[in-house]
Parts: sequence; structure tokens; C-alpha cells
Amino acid sequence: MNTWSESVSKMAFITGGSRGLGFEVARGLARTGISSVLIAKDAQRLEASAQQLRAEFPGITFETSACDLEDQVQTRNAAESLLSTYGAPYALVLAHGVMSEKMSKTLRTTDAEWRRVMAINLDSVFTLVNVLGGPMADARDGRRVVVFSACLGRMSGPGNAGGLAPYRISKAGVNAFVRNLAHETGLGARGFYVDAICPNHSRTDMGGADAPRSAEEGAECAVWLANREFNDGDTTGVLWEDRQIVQW
Repeated sequence: MNTWSESVSKMAFITGGSRGLGFEVARGLARTGISSVLIAKDAQRLEASAQQLRAEFPGITFETSACDLEDQVQTRNAAESLLSTYGAPYALVLAHGVMSEKMSKTLRTTDAEWRRVMAINLDSVFTLVNVLGGPMADARDGRRVVVFSACLGRMSGPGNAGGLAPYRISKAGVNAFVRNLAHETGLGARGFYVDAICPNHSRTDMGGADAPRSAEEGAECAVWLANREFNDGDTTGVLWEDRQIVQW
């Protein structure tokens, strides 16, 4: 039985919610009346972020769930607990991720670095969607999954090859995951939407202070995807950047 207040009309689960892009997604969704469960590793930082959001949006609910997304067993347990407590979310926004080491070329990276990046950037995406995606799709009422990918994971276009191998390949895996899941679930015909986004280079802990875009700008497309009205013929199962479809 769900234990959360039935007065909360829509709930999103947001990974990486304690800072950066995930935090800005929660802020953006709150402006549209959507409450959130923030998911991240640092419980203290999570609660501080939730308190900040509660002060900014007093009519919106913000809950927290501390989880180390590098640990697949812990991730699955956390997802099952969230499902039991809140039910299937209206939106699942996966905004977490790590960059690989600067010298992590394919022939120079280590097993440990490869495994760390894949576990966080790709394995946890599978685990969370594997637990939560089925009930979301079964609802057949317009629920959506938005996964933060990266243009560095594209197989075409500029700057798509060489270096940062674990990161690039993990994001290429995310793109393939999104496309495959969207086809498996009828490309939106069943009222379930799944998309990837490239937030571009944003000012976050990963992107650095000199990045050209704010975290709010980097999160905007995800907020839009989590809210946009879908009509017959609309596209899902693709990679978006600034509300535009970009080639894989």
C-alpha cells in the first residue's frame, strides 16, 4: 500500500536530485505543480536540497531517498522501496552520471574505472527502469522516462570519437537503451514515453564553473519532456537537445 499523501497529484523520481541538473529538474517540475522524490548518494546533502526546495515551493512535496547508484543491488532495493511507498511515478528523470578520467582511452583505462563508469551511467539506468518502467507503462496514462545522455555518446556528428572511452561508450549505451525500450513499448502508442536528452555543457560539478550554460538551461529540455502534451504522431524514443531531435 502506498503511504504517501494522496493529495499529491503527480510525483517524479529524480536521480542526481541533490545538485546540478537533477536539482534544477526538480525546481522546474515544481513550477508546474509536480512533486519529487530526490535520489542521490549523500543523505545529508539530499535533505539540505529538499529543504531548500520546500522553502521555495511551499505547496509542493519533496521527499528524499539516499542510494549509491554504483551498487546495483542497493539500486534495485531502493527502486522497489520507492515503488512500494509511492507507486509508479508520473515521471522518472535519470539525471545522475559521472565523467571518466581524462586519460581513460580504451587502451589505457583500467578495469576499475571502466566498471565504475558503466555501473553508474548505464547499469543503474537499466536497474531503475527495469523496476519502475513496467508499472509506469502498465498505467497507460502518459507516464514518461527521461534519461540524461550526452552528445559525446552519439555515433554521428562532431566530436563523437576518441578519448573518455568509458564515458562515451556508457552514453552510447544509454542512447541504445532508450531507443530499444521505446520500440518495445510501442513508441508511445501505449501511453508510455521514453527519451534521452543531451543537456550540453552546463555549469555543474561535472561540467565545471566555466561551462557556457547554467544548470537550469541544461535541465530545461528534461522538464519540457516530462510535461509536454503528446498527440498522435508525436515522436518519442529519440535523443533531444534544446527541444530539437538530434541524430544518434
